[in-house]
Amino acid sequence: MTENPNIAGQASGGGQRQELTARFTVPEMDCPSCAQKVDKSLQRVDGVVDATLQPTTGTATVTYDPDRISESDVVQAIEGAGYEVVGGSDAESDKREESGNGVDIAPPSEVWTSPRAKKMWLGAAFVTLGLLFEFLLTGQNVTVASVLEYPLHIADVLFLGAVAASGIPVVRSGYYSAKNRSLDIDLLMGTAIIAATGIGYFVEAATLAVLFSIAELLEDYAMDRARDSLRELMELSPDEATVRRDGEEVTVPAEEVDVGETVVVRPGDKIPLDGTVIDGESAVDQSPITGESVPVDKATGDEVYAGAINEEGYLEVEVTSTAGDSTLSRIIEMVQGAQAKKTESEQFVDRFSGYYTPLVVALAILTAAIPPLVIADPVSVDLAGYGFTFAGDWQSWFIRGLTLLVIACPCAFVISTPVSVVSGITSAAKNGVLIKGGNYLEAMGEVDAVAVDKTGTLTKGELAVTDVVPVGDTTEDDLLRRAAGLERRSEHPIATAILARAEEAGVGNLPDPTGFESLTGRGIRGEIDGKTYYAGKPALFEELGFDLARARRETDGGVMAEEAAESDAGAFAEHALSALEREGKTVVIVGTKSELLGAIAIADEVRPASKRAVERLHELGVKRVVMLTGDNEGTARAIAEQVGVDEYRAELLPDEKVDAVEKLQAEYGEVAMVGDGINDAPALATAEVGIAMGAAGTDTALETADIALMGDDVGKLPYLYDLSRTANGVIRQNIWASLGVKLLLALGVPLGLVSVALAVVVGDMGMSLGVTGNAMRLSRIAPERMDGKTGQEMGV
Repeated sequence: MTENPNIAGQASGGGQRQELTARFTVPEMDCPSCAQKVDKSLQRVDGVVDATLQPTTGTATVTYDPDRISESDVVQAIEGAGYEVVGGSDAESDKREESGNGVDIAPPSEVWTSPRAKKMWLGAAFVTLGLLFEFLLTGQNVTVASVLEYPLHIADVLFLGAVAASGIPVVRSGYYSAKNRSLDIDLLMGTAIIAATGIGYFVEAATLAVLFSIAELLEDYAMDRARDSLRELMELSPDEATVRRDGEEVTVPAEEVDVGETVVVRPGDKIPLDGTVIDGESAVDQSPITGESVPVDKATGDEVYAGAINEEGYLEVEVTSTAGDSTLSRIIEMVQGAQAKKTESEQFVDRFSGYYTPLVVALAILTAAIPPLVIADPVSVDLAGYGFTFAGDWQSWFIRGLTLLVIACPCAFVISTPVSVVSGITSAAKNGVLIKGGNYLEAMGEVDAVAVDKTGTLTKGELAVTDVVPVGDTTEDDLLRRAAGLERRSEHPIATAILARAEEAGVGNLPDPTGFESLTGRGIRGEIDGKTYYAGKPALFEELGFDLARARRETDGGVMAEEAAESDAGAFAEHALSALEREGKTVVIVGTKSELLGAIAIADEVRPASKRAVERLHELGVKRVVMLTGDNEGTARAIAEQVGVDEYRAELLPDEKVDAVEKLQAEYGEVAMVGDGINDAPALATAEVGIAMGAAGTDTALETADIALMGDDVGKLPYLYDLSRTANGVIRQNIWASLGVKLLLALGVPLGLVSVALAVVVGDMGMSLGVTGNAMRLSRIAPERMDGKTGQEMGV
């Protein structure tokens, strides 16, 4: 009866007891009150150490002491709350657990053909026939039996049949609620059905039983829809892998593949496990992991992720993690675990419902009992121009009390937040954004300022040549050939950037310098074709006799490039030097002691999406976007101007970034910090929300950040803020709509305006479907595309 038990604790030292953790699938546990009932049942079992119940996945994870209780005792406790445990510990699932893959969710349910649904359909048929005899075929509605001298007509027998078919499951659930001291909807409805039947209100009892059964099935259907988004995530992970063993290709379950083995991935196949490409080239769609819309080219040495799709080429991949430890598995586990971190709204709902239900139940009892005792004669009352007559008959007030019992159920109110959180978090995961808790989803929508690291976030974090400025008769190819030839002997990142640019430009036949020398902190020197060439900082060439400081003064004073070029080639290069330095670029000058060949500018390139991301954040209402960097003032200023941030703070050490975040909090309110998840860890921890960039495959970033952008795409930041802000709006709409409808219905009950059927159809069934449907809107929010189109972005 259990689903995938696995060892969670172990003996660690003399005499310390061993604890086991087992996960159980409980599909019918689909609301917080259901989970509360199961929790109370488990708490009474001596030996249960801890229980984590997740209605949105239909799973219960229980840690217990095997020396005091067995797994079957845990199952018995769950079923003692009235919920069936499904699934089994077959060999395959045990192997999966041994591999560490512990992700689970209740299987899809056939809601409308389940045993409960069949009883509901039968009850509905009985009610329909009963109403037919009661109101249309009155002549045929003859007495067929009597109980305690009370005559039973055909319609009454049909209504009792409906109560038996549709009401007994409700009464049974109510019994388990009473047994576990849980004042929930099952107990309230079960009590109402028994009470109505006991005093001969067969129509009301049958109607209540059937309508409430329909409402329960609709809620099951709605929750199953919400679980679908989680199932879609799980289905991304391939079940099988083609492995090369002993010179042959064999297909085995993905859980049986070990680290270090080689898997073969053909065009159209999913990559079964995380790994490194050791042979082949292909474009890989890794949108399930990083959310990138464009396939990424992969070649030997590149990382690939489980669940990504190999689009066109043949790949051989060396496995680097087991199925249970893949990036995709960690994403699924974190999405599932995110439900445990309740938002402030959820905590408010929990507290409020604890007072709401007992209060309304008390009002229901008073409504049924007090008016018949105090109203001797009918009383007419004029309310807002409408006349109402209150009589003291027991039947009317008893039915109104039953109606209030229906309204006392906070079901729609209680599920309003969890379904919104699940919808938002799973939608984000599908778009490459991992939100590790509903509290972070809510907090992100409330931020007033966003602090963004520069290197690796707004910029690519990789040096690249941005400008090649030859002097005089020197061509770009000649300049690059000399510079790349010198840099062939250097291991500096600048050398790598120049060599990459030369290769990109197709510059061949690079000279091999002799007498190479590294001039520490200034540049390099080497002989090419018997002539000594230099490549380095402007300061190096000032040492060689070039008056670059004069050129800067003239340029700053207004000397134009054309004027400088007319005087001499050196002045043109000097002018270019001044302009490039103002743009925050690193300039490498190439030349000899007597001649300048030109200048090459190198910079950490701004990501194409950075400027639009900052613009979009402003459009969405973020008060301040601030860039924090340890880079120098000139570079920081140039990048800040390019991307359009409101302000920047340069030359910051890690602890100074913390101070900057604290100042933003004091000035603007709640702050989100975006960084690489490692170097910016202190600042990420200080902000209300810490967001890591490019976290796919990075264990540290996945563990330390509150939210992780799985790909290196800062363009997902506005999407995250929009999604979170919209989710907060949906949660508020769901909460207040649920309360508002309940309040209106409750006010109408004493006036006789609200029937039992209306209370069930609108207050319970209707609102539960309404809040679930509203929450599902979050799945339609899409990240803005690079061309400015937004998919189906929406606001509240």
